[in-house]
Amino acid sequence: FPTFSFFFFLLKPETAAVLKRTVEALMERGAVVRNLENLGERSLPYKISKHKERHRRGGYFLIDLEGPPSIVSTMMDHLGRDIDVIRRTFIKHPVSKTEECSGIIPVNYEDTLIAKKK
Repeated sequence: FPTFSFFFFLLKPETAAVLKRTVEALMERGAVVRNLENLGERSLPYKISKHKERHRRGGYFLIDLEGPPSIVSTMMDHLGRDIDVIRRTFIKHPVSKTEECSGIIPVNYEDTLIAKKK
C-alpha cells in the first residue's frame, strides 16, 4: 500500500470527537494509521468559509497512514460533509527504496601494516 499523510484543520471544541471519527473511518476503509500529530492551533493562511461560517483559526493535525489509493476519494468525500472539518488534504509519500546492507567489509590488517611501513 502507498503511504499518505492526511492533513486537516478543524474547530477546537470537537477535536477529540473529530479525530476519533476520522481515525475510525480510515481504519474501516482498510488504512493502517501509523502516527497522529497535533501541529497546534494557529491562524489559517486566509479566511475560509465552510458550512455557512467564516473561519480565521483552526487546529492543524497530521495523520500518517498506509492504505489503498481508493481511500483518498472516499475520505475526501466523507470529511467534506463533516461540519467540524474546515479543510482536508492528502499527500502521497514517494516510495523509498530500501537498500540491503551488504554487511561489514572485512579489513585486511596485514596489507594496512605493510602499506604503512613502506
